Amino acid sequence: MKRIYAPWRYEYLISKQPEECLFCSLKDADPAPENLIIRQGTYWYVILNKYPYTNGHLMVVCKRHLETFSALSPEENEEFTDLLPLAEDAIRKAYNPHGINIGANLGRSAGAGIEGHLHFHFVPRWFGDSNFMTSVHDTRVLSEDMNDTYRNLKEAIEG
Repeated sequence: MKRIYAPWRYEYLISKQPEECLFCSLKDADPAPENLIIRQGTYWYVILNKYPYTNGHLMVVCKRHLETFSALSPEENEEFTDLLPLAEDAIRKAYNPHGINIGANLGRSAGAGIEGHLHFHFVPRWFGDSNFMTSVHDTRVLSEDMNDTYRNLKEAIEG
């Protein structure tokens, strides 16, 4: 039996979860590779997923700790509406995927890894990207280093 090791996943599995919400702790962090933050807005920020499903997996995160769409202010809605095409275009420009999944998991039963803090996933997809590793071994193989992903998407967002 062959094994593929992904030690960066183990770090997450054994780490003590912070008492403060992870997204709240990053809401004012500088856009920088070590923070994985690509862009800071007034009400939202764009960040790489530290444990991505595929290369280029972005998240758009509300700075306020809230759980529902109905709690968004008109200003938050407006900025988010502006960030949707920006994130989509950056992924298309940097990775040329066949498609993109965009979604939010509201609540633990819906799959939210960080509960109670509204955020959206932008996941590039390619024909055939779900292979035996994912379906049989519950393992993802990423073909790009996270620093390269950061640089590619940062350049794409900044134009």
